[in-house]
Amino acid sequence: MTFTPSAGPRRQARERALGLLYEAEAKDMATADLLAELPVEPDPYAATLVGGVGRHLDEIDGWLARLSRDWTVERMPAVDRALLRMAAYELLHEPTVPTGAVIDEAVELAKSYSTESSGRFVNGVLSKLADECREPSP
Repeated sequence: MTFTPSAGPRRQARERALGLLYEAEAKDMATADLLAELPVEPDPYAATLVGGVGRHLDEIDGWLARLSRDWTVERMPAVDRALLRMAAYELLHEPTVPTGAVIDEAVELAKSYSTESSGRFVNGVLSKLADECREPSP
């Protein structure tokens, strides 16, 4: 994955985290093991996202399985699955990150790195999750 030069630091961290989550799954590695093997430590927020997904994977996948209509987590495209896990971690465990920022970034990454319909799918699942786990914006 390549970084977009105009993207902010959080966007770059999310992009790097997406690549690392995808890599961990492709290699069938625990996220903690993948992070430990990296020759250069990633941005701290990228490491937070990857480590958080690894620590909360069962909980996150439970939410995704329940909220994604007609799709099992295993059947989702790998990039969508990694994006949804990352954004779900943020919605569930990073309460200071604005809901809109989490969803918007995930949708943009889905449009850039996944299928034509992925942006809509990611938006729908994450919007349902946010409705259930976050307080509405004032």
